[in-house]
Amino acid sequence: MIISVHQPQYLPWLGYFHKMYQSDAFVFLDNVQYKKREYQNRNRIRTKSGDIWLTVPVMKDVDPYPKISSVRVDNSQSWQKKHWRAASLNYSRAPYFKKYGNYFEEIYKKEWKMLADLNIEIVKYMAQSIGIERPVYLESQLNITTKNTMRIIDICGALKADTYLSGIGGKEYLDETQFNASGIKLVYQDFRHPRYPQCYEPFLPYMSAIDLLFNCGDSSLKVLTSGKTYV
Repeated sequence: MIISVHQPQYLPWLGYFHKMYQSDAFVFLDNVQYKKREYQNRNRIRTKSGDIWLTVPVMKDVDPYPKISSVRVDNSQSWQKKHWRAASLNYSRAPYFKKYGNYFEEIYKKEWKMLADLNIEIVKYMAQSIGIERPVYLESQLNITTKNTMRIIDICGALKADTYLSGIGGKEYLDETQFNASGIKLVYQDFRHPRYPQCYEPFLPYMSAIDLLFNCGDSSLKVLTSGKTYV
């Protein structure tokens, strides 16, 4: 069995779902340190003039290094209205906006307390909408106490996986000798961003995957796994 893991991100990009698609199971790494100015509380969408960031404001924590699972959303700011307005303004003419837009409108009407809950809810919906059906787990529910490479190996052990699919960045921090010693095969994702019709030209890669959903709808999985045209 192949598994992959990743921090729960906000409106993730295509590579996130490509890794999920190539796995037999997916683990939300919610028990690791939250990192500012990354993709755990923000992502980009396409606009007429380029791209913009949509950022979920979070509360300052007493702990300077909080775990993702403990990060709280700062609802004193009207971020939900801002995000929905940006999505509807820039994608209202996209072919599949009506099909998926209602879901996001409802998401932004709800007051979310925890960032991880918001992210995981959206990721599950986006994966299903793209056409990816995989069992998902929370690392915090697997009783993993180790760190670094051993943390990943122990997650594999907990789920009885024999192969771990890592993002290409894993080459910089994973200890391959520990994988060899554990008998777990380590493989790296080979993702090249596909090109597809967007609302505006020229094509901009690395947007949130809602860009793909709103523009390609039922063909999203075919685009994601096409292997034909790349940026």
